[in-house]
Amino acid sequence: MSDIIIIIVNILLAVILAVGLTPVWVWWERRIAGFIQDRSGPNRCSIGVIRLGGLIQALADMLKLIFKEDFTPSHIKNKFFFTIAPAIVFMASFLTFAVVPYADVLVYDGTSHTMQAIPNQLGILWFVAFAGLGVYGIILGGYSSGNKYGLLGAIRASAQVISYEVAMGLAIISMIISYGSIHPTDMVNAQAGTYLGIIPMWGVFIQPLAAIIFIVCAFAETNRAPFDLAEGESEIVAGYHTEYSAMKFGLFQVGEYAAMSASSAIIVTLFFGGYQIPFMDTATIQTNINYVIFGIILLLPLLIFFFTRWIKRNNKAVGNDTSRVKEAKILVTFFWSVCVILCLLLISFLVFGLGQNGINIVTAVIQISTFMVKFFMMAFVFMWVRWTVLRFRYDQLQMLGWKVLIPLALLNIVVTAIFVVVKGS
Repeated sequence: MSDIIIIIVNILLAVILAVGLTPVWVWWERRIAGFIQDRSGPNRCSIGVIRLGGLIQALADMLKLIFKEDFTPSHIKNKFFFTIAPAIVFMASFLTFAVVPYADVLVYDGTSHTMQAIPNQLGILWFVAFAGLGVYGIILGGYSSGNKYGLLGAIRASAQVISYEVAMGLAIISMIISYGSIHPTDMVNAQAGTYLGIIPMWGVFIQPLAAIIFIVCAFAETNRAPFDLAEGESEIVAGYHTEYSAMKFGLFQVGEYAAMSASSAIIVTLFFGGYQIPFMDTATIQTNINYVIFGIILLLPLLIFFFTRWIKRNNKAVGNDTSRVKEAKILVTFFWSVCVILCLLLISFLVFGLGQNGINIVTAVIQISTFMVKFFMMAFVFMWVRWTVLRFRYDQLQMLGWKVLIPLALLNIVVTAIFVVVKGS
């Protein structure tokens, strides 16, 4: 029974992080864009007094897409390809997330469980395969649209993926040589130590050039600015999805955010220690679990205090409208209630103790939380860059991929291989 529960938890985590967060990503995107452009962003749509800082607007837009008329233009000849193209993009992006480990191997009743949605022997190669497969949906969507802008977007996307996937693959080879494994869990565990007791052995410190190359290529693979030439509205209207509406268009958007989620998770896994806490590997957490729990009990109320104070400061009455104040009270009460429940639960662990299974589960929960903090921070970087950096011209994009990133990635492989051989000898 425990095996089934752990499998369900792994799959649910993948579904939530890859797809379920789409309304949150839309909300974040708009709020971050508003902050960078010195404006409010969405903050009016509400359910009663609940606005959630504009999150309700994202939910309303999602419902609008669901109930909107699914219109297919009459000039489209191949409606089958036109229909399945968004599904291909969505599924490829979603399945990319399947090999991301959220925590170290969980041992329960003597049985080891890999904490990822689909444990397999392909490891990081699974990510490379499905990351490149999504472009087929873009090509089919643009080609089957019977629209010159859609076709131009599809051509741009295919050329972009070819050029940047080569550099991404070469960067991954450097990491495989460094870690000596293709399995993401092994790669994360290899980042558990420190240099001189100060610098974490994260991939970004071991392979800074590979990290830069991979992150740049990840932006290009997800078709996000400054590499969104496949849907450049200033040049080709909306590119490959110009003729799409309703949920077909919605699937393209969800696929883009799922690809961003998967890229963020893989970047964290390869270069930022994944679920590893700096200076604390899995064995250290399990050995000092009581001290770790006590530290969380002290830290959690402090974080909730600053967070709820921020909520109050940003939800003041505007004239005679006191709905924001009421919403702030509801949210503050909710978060403090959750904080109290969690602290009482953690205190019960200290009082009554934890068996070996309990220690392993709590360690996994702590590591999942660590992974999610890094994951959200990397997703923030994706959005930050989108609203900060201007779009490249098409010739600049190809020149960067073929003349800069690929030669640097090849050089990095040579240097890495020489270092590993010399060190090994």
